[in-house]
Amino acid sequence: MNFRYSFQQIVDLKNNERTQAEWILSEAMGQLRNEETSLHGLFEQKDNLHNEMANVSSGSVSISKMLLMQNYMNHVDQQIARKHLDVQQAQHVVLKKQEHLSERMIDEKVWSKAREKAYNQFQSFVAKKEQDALDEMANNRFRRLTY
Repeated sequence: MNFRYSFQQIVDLKNNERTQAEWILSEAMGQLRNEETSLHGLFEQKDNLHNEMANVSSGSVSISKMLLMQNYMNHVDQQIARKHLDVQQAQHVVLKKQEHLSERMIDEKVWSKAREKAYNQFQSFVAKKEQDALDEMANNRFRRLTY
């Protein structure tokens, strides 16, 4: 007698949903890492520009070149501010995807527990059938021996 769970397709579906949620979370985390890497690159660019401005200002430099460098520094600062917003948005997306994954994991666990319970009931049923058959055989043997 083989165990066949009538809701096995639902258990499989919940497992697939959890796997898909893990992939989506992984993609969101990759996007967050990319945004953080980009932000780090902007900070390095700003530091390099700041060092270059300090080196240039120690010597003779035209005002137009200093203004150009300052404008570029302002532009980098604006990019950093925008990138901070992008990082925050990516963090928010990661949190949402983590919540979604948690929900999928709970769903899967509920259905897996239901399957496990049904399997345990099936095992009990099979064990009872076997015990009944053994009892019947013992009863028949006892009857034959007593006559």
